[in-house]
Amino acid sequence: MDFLPQFGSIFQTLLAFVVALSIIVAIHEYGHYIIGRISGIRAEVFSLGFGPVLFSRVDKHGTRWQLAALPFGGYVKFLGDSDAASGKDATAISHLSDADRRMTMHGAPLWARSATVAAGPVFNFILSIAVFATLFVVQGQVAHPLAVAEMRPLPPAYATLKEGDRLLAIGGIDLPESETAGFDGLGDNLPLEQTLEYRVERDGIEMTVPGPYPYPPLITQLAPNSAAYDIGLKSGDVILTVDGEPIFAFTQLKEAVEASDGRVLALTVWREGAEAPIDFALAPRRVDEPQPEGGFRTEWRIGIAGGLAFEPATERRGIGSALSDGVTQTWRIAESSVSGLWHMITGAISTCNMTGPIGIAQTSGAMASQGAVSFIWFVAALSTAVGLLNLFPIPVLDGGHLVFFAYEAVAGKPPSDNALRVLMGAGLTLILAVMIFALSNDVLCP
Repeated sequence: MDFLPQFGSIFQTLLAFVVALSIIVAIHEYGHYIIGRISGIRAEVFSLGFGPVLFSRVDKHGTRWQLAALPFGGYVKFLGDSDAASGKDATAISHLSDADRRMTMHGAPLWARSATVAAGPVFNFILSIAVFATLFVVQGQVAHPLAVAEMRPLPPAYATLKEGDRLLAIGGIDLPESETAGFDGLGDNLPLEQTLEYRVERDGIEMTVPGPYPYPPLITQLAPNSAAYDIGLKSGDVILTVDGEPIFAFTQLKEAVEASDGRVLALTVWREGAEAPIDFALAPRRVDEPQPEGGFRTEWRIGIAGGLAFEPATERRGIGSALSDGVTQTWRIAESSVSGLWHMITGAISTCNMTGPIGIAQTSGAMASQGAVSFIWFVAALSTAVGLLNLFPIPVLDGGHLVFFAYEAVAGKPPSDNALRVLMGAGLTLILAVMIFALSNDVLCP
């Protein structure tokens, strides 16, 4: 009886993975294609997927656009290429005129080849920046003064504030009135008490009302494949007790998890629509977390994010500010990825932090299950990772080709065809070895 639900879950996970990968690959390969065309290099085939061709058409530029049966990647094959990795078809090129040879990846000027190869990763970064910036614009930023836009579904004890309340002070601490002040550190300064006094402006009248601790043990988001996700906790759940001890603040939950040393915790959870609180047994896991100052720190985590007891009112933000934050977010992901890889190589953190296609597929499905915004955010983050990976100086990858071009610029001639074949073979072997290692992590790592 469990087969159908499990099959549905596997299908949704696979679908989310294919959609995410197809978007990222299409943008990456389009970067190669369009910059190549602008640079005078002719694309013969633009393929989304590999294997048998399901659909194709030839455009006015002579490029065949095709959709193939295996939707796990894609490629652009330029004139004079022997394969999807832009290997040189020496026989075909030898029969081309000088004008046609200029339209190949092997006869075009160095600048044209370099720009065409670099365009794939660059377009991945552009996609990430554009998506992050769009989300920042759509979601807006917290308005000042802080106001209640909507109360989240919470246990009755939290229902003391009202929609439209403008919050002036909490627990005797005045809230900032300007955007520049921000709310950073507000939770650190509040008294850790279940009920606090709120000074609010309601319907034009300033008053003082009792209210809940503003950061309850509420789950606003779950990390894919985390301890909380795996046992069935959901966004919107509120943790009422840990090992029988009542809690009312997210910081209390965090402290209990960090002090657990991996011991199983007994949780009582309030869930909207449930007739009674639900009991869970949850074992925190060791997680290597990137730090703002650089490096990683190992902590016990369960994989949830919290938030305010209400949805704060937001206001539109400028496109310039959103783009700046989009660039910052993309850079932060790339920097964290490089730092993580280095720390794995040096043994500072576990190599289980590297996931393969199964782990990425599971993450795709998990993010899709949490809503469109979470899934779109994941696509943008994965696009950054794909762009960065392709810049690694490994033959077969775009970064390897750029290294060859750098050699050509210095030496005045490209590496020999034999040297290229050996290096490309070594690069392919390395990539396959890393993929096998990552796949084994998906299967063997906890």
